Amino acid sequence: MDNNEEILQLLNRLLEELHQADGNNKKGSTVINIYGKGSQHIDNVENQYFYGDEWHKQGKNNDVTPPPDLPDTLSTEKAMVLWKKAQDAGFVDNSYQPLISRTLSAVFAYEMAKRLEIRNKWSIFEKLWHRKNMRSDYNTAQTQRQSLAFRDKLKKILG
Repeated sequence: MDNNEEILQLLNRLLEELHQADGNNKKGSTVINIYGKGSQHIDNVENQYFYGDEWHKQGKNNDVTPPPDLPDTLSTEKAMVLWKKAQDAGFVDNSYQPLISRTLSAVFAYEMAKRLEIRNKWSIFEKLWHRKNMRSDYNTAQTQRQSLAFRDKLKKILG
């Protein structure tokens, strides 16, 4: 562990202790965390933040390396139609990266893979989106009421 990571861990522990010591710790109070470059943080199911992830800062730097090419299974003619619909709906950006929460992204990946008849969906989408444990995200999504509404929205948009 390098010095920066150790400092971030100590600061986060201090912030957490301060938050717990807050006598007004009511529902909806805010916990502040500090994240290192390249980290990903999920605030709640609707919000997702990237820190230092250069290709999410579109248009700010023309020298930024673009995301990896789409795998063959996700670049077929049928897949490109689905990607376009997802982009128009605001689910993914022009680089095919999700603009929605991890759990909703997992639902999207599942539904897209089902339509494209992709068997190893989790490994493909995890590689494309630089994520791990998408199967777990999908399982979590199954327990959330908003996932049902999102799945219905996907059915209308993706067909």
